[in-house]
Amino acid sequence: MHLFPLLVVFVGGEVVDMISNSGPIAKLILLMLLAFSLISWAIILTKWSLLKRARAQSGRFVRAFRKAQRLQDIAAVADQFKPSPLVGVFEGGYEEYRRQVAATGGIRSLVSIQRGMQIGASEEITRLERNVPWLAITAAVTPFVGLFGTVWGIIDAFHGLGTAGAATLRAVAPGISEALITTAAGLAAAIPAVIAYNLIAASIREFAARGDDFSLEVLNAVEHSQAQSAAAVAADVRR
Repeated sequence: MHLFPLLVVFVGGEVVDMISNSGPIAKLILLMLLAFSLISWAIILTKWSLLKRARAQSGRFVRAFRKAQRLQDIAAVADQFKPSPLVGVFEGGYEEYRRQVAATGGIRSLVSIQRGMQIGASEEITRLERNVPWLAITAAVTPFVGLFGTVWGIIDAFHGLGTAGAATLRAVAPGISEALITTAAGLAAAIPAVIAYNLIAASIREFAARGDDFSLEVLNAVEHSQAQSAAAVAADVRR
């Protein structure tokens, strides 16, 4: 009951009157476009919040990783930075590192550790991309849905014009203006979706690049850990 006063505030009374006077097909199309728009905005706000937290936590996690003396130290506190996709990259490599150390007492293959980090990075990127294709679908489909409503409305307006027998602009203009509302609604749903899709996709590509760079840092840390372990064993032998 409170929907029409809100519409009057945002889009104006004349537009609300045209919507209320439109036919059932136009109203059905407007409801479809509204559903597309609401779902898209829910995804946009959710992803925006997720990416913001992931970006902040990634910076903190990288700083903590660089300050840590051992891989075990950062593994113990990694859960604190969980929204960061870099945590998944680290955990994928660390699990393989821990498995090799437990089995042989040392590092058997750096390539296996790298593969573990690649799997972790892939899982994190998949998590970030979840539901994002809906924005692309909304951007691609809603203008055509709105255009269909406009075409249907124009057909209906000209049919009514032929029935009335009054071929004047004043007779056909109200029907055409009502029909064009669906095109406007389709564009209103599509424009935010396409902008958000491109921004979110760019942020995800940035996280993917940061994950690749971070995996190299983890490999360096593993090599340093291996060198320190070898040096410690050699010192014990000399004693």
